[in-house]
Amino acid sequence: MPKIAYIEKRFKPDSLDLIEKVNSIVDDYERQGYSLTLRQVYYQLVSRDVIPNNERSYKNLGNLINDGRLAGMIDWYSIEDRTRFLRGIVHDDDPEELLRSASSGFSLDKWENMDTYVEFWVEKDALVDIVGKACHSWEVDYFSCRGYVSQSEMWSAARRFIRRNNSGKNVVIFHLGDHDPSGIDMSRDIEDRLRLFGADITFERIALNYGQIETYNPPPNPTKLSDSRSTDYVKKYGYECWELDALEPSVLSELISNHVKNVIDLDAFNNISEREGEIRKQMDRFVDTYSDFVLNEEDTEEMKV
Repeated sequence: MPKIAYIEKRFKPDSLDLIEKVNSIVDDYERQGYSLTLRQVYYQLVSRDVIPNNERSYKNLGNLINDGRLAGMIDWYSIEDRTRFLRGIVHDDDPEELLRSASSGFSLDKWENMDTYVEFWVEKDALVDIVGKACHSWEVDYFSCRGYVSQSEMWSAARRFIRRNNSGKNVVIFHLGDHDPSGIDMSRDIEDRLRLFGADITFERIALNYGQIETYNPPPNPTKLSDSRSTDYVKKYGYECWELDALEPSVLSELISNHVKNVIDLDAFNNISEREGEIRKQMDRFVDTYSDFVLNEEDTEEMKV
């Protein structure tokens, strides 16, 4: 992985020590198949009592990681920004490779014959890759709310669920959000508006809940009293709140898998997976004949000349 230096910079011993700890955390999660955001690295350091949990500490860490990257001490691929990325058109230069990728990417709907349709909704874009990785394993859809969901998207989701209802499906929505005044209210808002728009759903908030806070002890933040929903929150939970980002990615992944297992028909899932595998083999055999097809076409063209 690239550590590329663009500037020369001398770091104090405590900064060098913190950079080493950042690299250790990043390497550990990379071995598990996860990439982290700056916020997640920050919470890992806070939970290990390396740095204090406050806004100044977060900004200082961001500045240090920025300098560490520029000085060639932190991998440029090690920390992701999941909210900004290039969009464009994918081009191909090898038809055979494209055909082979189509074969490997062929997928049947494993949930087609089940009574249940499932989606996972997560409050933050920053966690959508972690949620997505867990969802991909079970081939369930997931959605990044990015805070309170827009009216347009909520209405579109309701129409999607109504179509599932009309085909005889039980629609189950699992929501993951921060444990703070707005994060908890978002769960209520999602359920209320989907029902308002006519969707028949089973809704469950699966994270972040107070029992999980007691179990995993994530670092707390002060509750924002400027939030209009803070009064009721403080009465129930006090003056501390917690971010979903503070949970280990492996905890979120296991949480999602466990909730899928509660509703999935595993036999139906496996049966369609087997059929999918057979179809992929058929497609591979077809792709294996592509080179011969091209040669025959070239011979035909030469004969015409």
